[in-house]
Amino acid sequence: MTIQPYIINDVLPFPKNGSIGELKKLFNELILTHLPIEENGIYRGSISENDVRCFESSKQVGDYSYSLEEFFVRDSYNWLDILEAFAKNKTNIMPVLDEENNYLGYVELHDILNLFNSSPFLSEPGNIIVVENGIQDFSFSEISQIVESNGAKMYGAFISKIENDIAEITIKSSQSGINEIVQTFRRYGYNVVSDHQEDALNKELKERSKYLTKYLNI
Repeated sequence: MTIQPYIINDVLPFPKNGSIGELKKLFNELILTHLPIEENGIYRGSISENDVRCFESSKQVGDYSYSLEEFFVRDSYNWLDILEAFAKNKTNIMPVLDEENNYLGYVELHDILNLFNSSPFLSEPGNIIVVENGIQDFSFSEISQIVESNGAKMYGAFISKIENDIAEITIKSSQSGINEIVQTFRRYGYNVVSDHQEDALNKELKERSKYLTKYLNI
């Protein structure tokens, strides 16, 4: 999916020889955490509002060159790459450069999040299953096979946590066969850490059956 339709050009890069006072005024008018800075038409990095508020208004941006953060994405990146860049840099604006390092504009965090929200992984009704296994003991092909062999469709899966060589995998599947899927994961050695109502009901029925059997044998 191309990000071209989401590139915005309503705020031009601020000149490196511009005053901090003018930059503060610009931040007052915007709801952006950072602003891109240019020098002779070349993107030099972005400066954060939090830093600018601490700088002397009479000085130039160039006097604080050390504070420029050199994050950006390419116009060829997909939206997952861009979402990762947002997360790493704690910003709500991401400058976009082409392969020749020409500044094309920027994308905003909420637009990329809307792309994520509209993906079937989030928008389609279905089941969320969270499983654990050793980092060397699972494969996404096996996970997909487990889900689809029980009549469901995979909408997506990702590693949501790694700790002590144990990987936590979050899976989204269509709304069918949740109990069979859960039981199959267990048979394949996965620890199912998410709670499932149908699975809990089956456990309760088994416990009651054991209790009834014990009662009848008295």
